[in-house]
Amino acid sequence: MSSGSVVDPDTAQEQTPLPAIAISDARLSFGARVLWEHFDLDVSPGEFVAILGPNGSGKSSLLKALLGEHRVSAGSITIDGIPPRRGSDRVGYIPQQQMHGLDTPLRGRDLVGLGVDGHRWGWGLRDRGLRSAAVRDALAQVDAEHYADQPVGLLSGGEQQRLRVAQALAGDPGVLLCDEPLLSLDPAAQSRIASLIDRRRREHGTAVLFVTHEINPILQFVDRVVYLVDGRFRIGTPDEVMTSETLSELYGTGVDVVRVHGRILVVGADAVVGDVASTHHHHDRVVR
Repeated sequence: MSSGSVVDPDTAQEQTPLPAIAISDARLSFGARVLWEHFDLDVSPGEFVAILGPNGSGKSSLLKALLGEHRVSAGSITIDGIPPRRGSDRVGYIPQQQMHGLDTPLRGRDLVGLGVDGHRWGWGLRDRGLRSAAVRDALAQVDAEHYADQPVGLLSGGEQQRLRVAQALAGDPGVLLCDEPLLSLDPAAQSRIASLIDRRRREHGTAVLFVTHEINPILQFVDRVVYLVDGRFRIGTPDEVMTSETLSELYGTGVDVVRVHGRILVVGADAVVGDVASTHHHHDRVVR
């Protein structure tokens, strides 16, 4: 055998990048209640994964496990090969939209700055130049420079959420966890926020896990879907998971999935669809 055919194991390992997120045979439970088990998911750098399912299925709990707030009772979770921990600068987190009051004493740049070092004691006292540069860069990534010095409480819901995206990006994370960040936003604001998150992952290779009840605003960006229902789950592309057969199997009852003008709608029993969607109609509902 020639020397050219020998592969150095160390070199081969270097050439194979680690998954941004690696979940192996994981189980998350609280007492006797098991949210999910035998859960496997590898997320590559730059991949956009939507997490769907009814309330109580463990979507947000999955994010909390990745944030180091919940510990799995079996299996393992790693981020860039390291177990999750609170305050990791490898992970950015965008919470659900919650409006700040008019009397909130923060400017836009102050809110974003908390994403740089708000988890550390004495934040803002050291490396002020680096901190200011990180805040400016994060504001630029979400096109929010023009209201960086405005009081947060005077901004619209969409503007405030844009700042939360900037806050999550200020630490330059390799993983971005989004917990229903489009909730309570109008369609135009939803589109802007979703596009900003997609731009970040494309330009920086950031892996995105996006919990949502409404897949349509992000459908064009999604690489894979994780659908959780009562401890059961399916993982695949939107075309593989968002089908009548798959959702009927997950819910244990007949569910029809219809595509209309590029949008996904679910038609089924109110007991099922009522958990999946919330609209003014009783029968035809957009999947959330």
